[in-house]
Amino acid sequence: MRLVILGPPGAGKSTQARRVAEKYGTVHLSVGDLLRAAVASDKSVGPLIKDAMARGDLVSDDVVKPIVLKQLDGPDAAKGFILDGFPRTIPQARS
Repeated sequence: MRLVILGPPGAGKSTQARRVAEKYGTVHLSVGDLLRAAVASDKSVGPLIKDAMARGDLVSDDVVKPIVLKQLDGPDAAKGFILDGFPRTIPQARS
């Protein structure tokens, strides 16, 4: 299963993604969680992400796409995945 959940903030995307992932044994990839983890652990892109998030801006595609694509290529996503918060732009969707 490969599923993308889209919607505005507060619509329940993460809640539904967690429920579906649990029921079907897939991984829930929350882009917000991935970005917060990168802020905490990645000295090269962490400050860029933190600054964009503090301004309320979208994190640039050049930063977000590699983070998400790395997770999609990982062993956790081999059985399927649910994307929560990605894609948010046309270039992200194309990738």
